[in-house]
Amino acid sequence: MASSRRMVLRQRRTQAPKPLSRSPFADDDSSCDGSESEYDDVCCKVCGSGDSPADLLLCDKCDKGYHLFCLRPIMASVPKGSWFCPTCSKHKKPKSFPLVQTKIVDFFRIQRSPESTQKPSQDIRKKRKRASSLVMSKKKRKLLPFNPSEDPARRLEQMASLATALTATGTEFSNDLTYIPGMAPRSANWSAHERGGMQILSKEDTETVNLCKSMMERGEWPPLMVVFDPQEGFTVEADKFIKDLTIITEYVGDVDYLKNRENDDGDSMMTLLSSANPSQSLVVCPDKRSNIARFINGINNHTPEGKKKQNLKCVRFDVNGECRVLLIANRDISKGERLYYDYNGYEHEYPTEHFI
Repeated sequence: MASSRRMVLRQRRTQAPKPLSRSPFADDDSSCDGSESEYDDVCCKVCGSGDSPADLLLCDKCDKGYHLFCLRPIMASVPKGSWFCPTCSKHKKPKSFPLVQTKIVDFFRIQRSPESTQKPSQDIRKKRKRASSLVMSKKKRKLLPFNPSEDPARRLEQMASLATALTATGTEFSNDLTYIPGMAPRSANWSAHERGGMQILSKEDTETVNLCKSMMERGEWPPLMVVFDPQEGFTVEADKFIKDLTIITEYVGDVDYLKNRENDDGDSMMTLLSSANPSQSLVVCPDKRSNIARFINGINNHTPEGKKKQNLKCVRFDVNGECRVLLIANRDISKGERLYYDYNGYEHEYPTEHFI
């Protein structure tokens, strides 16, 4: 399977900061204590270095500096509007979304019958069983639909956890690619423009993708929990055992031309179409509309420990002539295990050396 990648365009990123050193002959005015100048010699409160000034973020309350990559969670870019350091913001924990069925149903626009709120439908389970038998009977491995938690109360908790993350980041829930006036039209998403061609999703695997979509529309949710970690920010955990080759989610958001996003500070853009003609290349932008894919973290490509964390693969497919991006389990995943994939894939454009 051909890998996909997340893209960051023109981010102000650097290598790890150098140890703070100072010549004994240096003028006292060059010290990094801010005594002579309010901003010229600001140092990072975490690493003590004044290097990489373009990556130093000043708190709007106390004026202390922090490198973007020294913060936990790491910040990918300078935020728009006011920003307050961990001390001044008092590490506020995101407000939990109400665990109320009617509110959750409205938030995710779930349409379902009363019977389907209790347990996954028999028809869905039968279809999943048939899909599993195909995996065993043919050499080519087939994608598997996710297996929802049987307990409806637990599914509500899973949905509430995602609603909490989306609300905290000001993101509207969407489970499909969206085409907004002024951005790329749907007609631009033509897989034939992919440089070198794109892998075609088989008819059976396409049916499995559609099955996952229809399950979610009825409230039969993937067994995933979004949690907030002080070090990593929002991240996603498996809430039950997940088999290898299970479809976790589709990477969705607003579709736009890459050329329109070259100066975008967003850190979550995903390649959708990589064309030999740059003007035809497309990206998925999940900053305004998205699903759980936005909160699945990336591995650190620079350490063996980081690479061992990977349990998902990001793959771009030709689905009925259009480009789609899927996150798929690339091994069995235990309950409680956090989900990670490689943001770079085969192209090394995303700097992950500071990832935990």
